[in-house]
Formats: sequence, C-alpha cells, structure tokens
Amino acid sequence: MFNITTFNKISNEGLKHFDKDSYSLTPDDISNADGVVLRSYKMHDTVLPDTLKAIARAGAGTNNVPVEKCSEKGIVVFNAPGANANGVKEMTLLALLASSRKVNDGIKWVNNLDGDVEKQVEKGKSQFAGPEIMGKTLGVVGLGAIGVLVANMGIKLGMKVIGYDPYISVQKAIGLSWDVKYSSSLDELFGQADYVSLHIPLVDKTKGFMDEENISKMKKGARLINMSRGGLVNDAAILKAIDEGRVSSFVTDFPTDDLINKNGVVCIPHLGASTPESEENCARMVVNQLIDYLENGNITNSVNFPNCSLERTEGTHRIVVLNKNVPNMIGSLTAVFSKYNANIIEMVNKSKGDYAYNIIDIAGTEVNEEKIEELKSIDGIIKVRLVD
Repeated sequence: MFNITTFNKISNEGLKHFDKDSYSLTPDDISNADGVVLRSYKMHDTVLPDTLKAIARAGAGTNNVPVEKCSEKGIVVFNAPGANANGVKEMTLLALLASSRKVNDGIKWVNNLDGDVEKQVEKGKSQFAGPEIMGKTLGVVGLGAIGVLVANMGIKLGMKVIGYDPYISVQKAIGLSWDVKYSSSLDELFGQADYVSLHIPLVDKTKGFMDEENISKMKKGARLINMSRGGLVNDAAILKAIDEGRVSSFVTDFPTDDLINKNGVVCIPHLGASTPESEENCARMVVNQLIDYLENGNITNSVNFPNCSLERTEGTHRIVVLNKNVPNMIGSLTAVFSKYNANIIEMVNKSKGDYAYNIIDIAGTEVNEEKIEELKSIDGIIKVRLVD
C-alpha cells in the first residue's frame, strides 16, 4: 500500500486513477507519505520524511517545491509540461487585447458612472481608445509548449511574430508555424516587437529577467505581457518605464503590492491555468506519472532526474538506483550483483546534470535487505528501491 498526501484541491480526474486497494490518500499529512500530489502549496519549509519517494506538481512550474533538497534526498519531482498550455494561451490572448484596448480601465470607469450613463459613455469613451493587434509584431520569449501555441496564435491573428528560445527542442520546433520568424537575438526581438510575451521558467538565472536594461531595449511604446511566472519582471523597472512613456502597458498574471492600482498596469489574479480542463489535464498527467514511478520505477517529466523507462521482464526483480552523476558507478553496481551471482537481464542508465538514475532487472537470486544495504553503501548512491 502506497501512502499519498495531497495538498490543495486536486481534480478527481487525476485522483480516480489511484487504485483504492493499492493507494491510501491523505490530505495534508506528509509524515508517512510515499508520494505527494500538489498544485501551488509551498513546500520549502516542509519536513520531507525518509519514506517520500516522489512529488507530483500538477502544473508546469516547480518553484514552490524545494527541488535541490529533493534531489539530494533521492525524491523525484514530476511536473505536467503542456497540460495547461491551452488555458494559458487563451489568457495570453486576453492579455494582448487588454494591453491595447484599455478595456480594464474602461470597465472600472463605466461602473462608477452615475446618471445618464449612455450620454456619458458616448462622451467619454475616446479616452479608452487603443490600437488593434492585427499587423503588429509579437515577440514571444520562450518557445516551450505554451510559447509555441502563443506564437502560432499570433500568426492566425494576423500578427507578425518573432520567437526567441536558445533551448528550443526539436519537437517544439516542428510544431512552430513556418510563418514565425525565429531570432537568435533578444535585442532584435525587443527592438522590433510591439508586444513582448514571456513564456520562460522562473529559475535563478531568470529572476528579474525584464530588468531596466532589457526593458530599455524594447521598442518605444511597446507592451509587455507576463503570463509565465512572478519574479520575471522587475516591478520598479517596469513602473518607471511606464511612467516615462517608454512602455505603454504591462499585463501580468502575478500581482504584487507594488503593481496593483498603477496606471498602465493590468493585474490578473493568476488565472492562466484556472480552467477545469487545465486542472483535469494536469492532475491526470502527474498522477499517472507518479503511479508509473512507484509501481514500475519509470520516470517521465521529472525536473530533477532524467526521463528513464524500461519494459518489465517477467520473472525478474527490479531495482532502481538514484545516484550522483559520478564516474564508475555502473561498474560499482554490477560488481555487487556479480558478487551475489545475480544475472542482469536488462539495465538502463540515464543522467541529468549532477544526478543519474538506473533501472536494473535481475534474475538468479532473491533480493534481500543485505543486498540493498550493500548497494546503498556505494559512494555516490542516494537511494535504492526494490520495485517488485
């Protein structure tokens, strides 16, 4: 029986995949958990028990999870890239329009009118005039699952689109419209785009990505949209640029104390993936990934360990090993199996940065605690688990 802890409200479309005979679901109590499923719950101050094997984040970003700490403890962190992509794409369309047409300001104004509303509307509507997006240039920074959808959407809206992503995958590149101009220069994108839309993760390298320097490179009067992550845009820098007229408007899905009720800023309360479809897709994806890991040792869509899978071979014992990515590890592992006359039927080894993962199917011997402990004693081993 696997113990699963849930934080936040997780869609039943995902939770229903847990077999009641094999899984026990407990909200909030992580003390004896094998796995965790969560959305936005912040885990940085959470004590991670030794029983914990994996954390499944029902969304793309994992900045609310202590990923490095999990890596050091051999806890696999899963996410759901692309599961909420359409929801965020549609919200980006709304942001594009809101950045141009001053709809947000207009709604606030009209809701405060008193008496002869029709006359006041006709007299005052000109103050909310704004340009159409058709024929304008959209710069998309980050061409992952969401960025590609946004770029292609821009083409369909009649915009010129420039995309930038030095790490774009072959799979994503194939899905990108041929009409999207790919640029290897951020400066080129900033200098040409009437609208800049951010679709990059929040990591140490991207914190404050849109600072005063990068904002100063934007075309005068351009509009900035952040539907990706809070912390990517420096609040003081963007407010200064708006006050000076260098940036026309900023639409963000991540309000802060400094941004609310500021001229030229539209704050949306983190609604990008707040659709039933997105929540269901994310929950379904990460729950199935978690189940496959706990039951078979396979890893799909982990942010800290490599994707790694192996078909089960009948009549074998499966051992999974999480280790530091150091030389001679495979030799050290196989030496232990050789000592006990264990025949390695299938083995796969993958690495990702500082960490590596092994799936090993053996025959010819029973796997007991003595063998597991000897594997654990190898220098560089983080965690060993028997998956039978």
